[in-house]
Amino acid sequence: MKLLLSDNQLHLRFAPLTLTRPLAELRCGLFTNSERWKHLLPGAQIGYQTESYLQAKYPSNDGIWVNAQCIPNQEMVAALCQLKEGQALYSNQILIACFREEQERIDIDLEDLLLLENRWDLYLKNDAILRLDFNWYCAGRTSAALSQSNRLIGPADQLFIEEGARVEGAILNTNEGPIYIGKNAEVMEGALLRGPLALCDGAVVKMGAKIYGATSIGPECRVGGEVSNSIFQGYSNKGHDGFLGNALIGEWCNLGADTNCSNLKNNYGKVSTYSYEAQDHIKTDQLFMGLTMGDHSKSAINVQFNTASVVGVCSNVFCSHFPEKHIASFEWVSDASSEKYRLDKAIEAASAMMARRKVAFSPEERQIFEFLANN
Repeated sequence: MKLLLSDNQLHLRFAPLTLTRPLAELRCGLFTNSERWKHLLPGAQIGYQTESYLQAKYPSNDGIWVNAQCIPNQEMVAALCQLKEGQALYSNQILIACFREEQERIDIDLEDLLLLENRWDLYLKNDAILRLDFNWYCAGRTSAALSQSNRLIGPADQLFIEEGARVEGAILNTNEGPIYIGKNAEVMEGALLRGPLALCDGAVVKMGAKIYGATSIGPECRVGGEVSNSIFQGYSNKGHDGFLGNALIGEWCNLGADTNCSNLKNNYGKVSTYSYEAQDHIKTDQLFMGLTMGDHSKSAINVQFNTASVVGVCSNVFCSHFPEKHIASFEWVSDASSEKYRLDKAIEAASAMMARRKVAFSPEERQIFEFLANN
């Protein structure tokens, strides 16, 4: 079966994370939506309906149109598999999937339909998504054993450890939600983990780290310090002390030692944040909102980010005071000035960082960099 996972014309609503990927490639819970569909519907061929500058890396196909805002589950997959030519699948007035020529409307009641409507839904709904993913993905499988050097607080069936993972001298609490530890991941001694939590393949939690749910740490990330209700897409580093809460971090980011990120205003008021869709700061109904950082961006040691700050793609922030709440892509921001990050230098740095994890900077990624740097 071919599926065409669509941004549903909301590409900029989830930026800066979606400046470098389709909506279906955003990680929350244990997976991205494209990964979920591949797990739930083995053999599915995935295509993407997204921005033209992303299509070289994320090509389209002629499959069934699927709304990438929707978090798929087993019930949704079963309903989609019954869909016939000319039919469209709806739940609670939300279009889930359809053939190209929509004629007949099919309504189903998905009680646990989870829909991403704004970028902050990624962390707001991560608790529910983590539980949903854990329940179907770990059902009927046997977890690797937890070493006796650790202490488990809470039900053992809410902990799942993949083969090859290393966990020693840690405290894991599953009373508030499940904890998933992926293949070849590592939890170092002294770490404190509270579910719901996903530590994906090859990721590392550093010594003495304090990780609160609901948090997803993507593949090959290195995370230390204090983290709460945040999502790392993958391959990013927060290796040292410093607080990160209600935050969304892209791929190939690096937060320097003692980088701290406010997630609550001093007056306990609702936050405003930069919207790429509105091209301006907008008011939200959220009390808690931390840093959102696009791919390949970095902060130096001791950087302090204000509540609901937004950093674009491939920017460097090295201020001794609070930087602006919105930093555009390809910016080099210091106390004295803000300068454009030269494209050739940005590509050189990105290539070097990726090579350290044995990942090549591809021609398709160069094309994305060139588009973002010039638009």
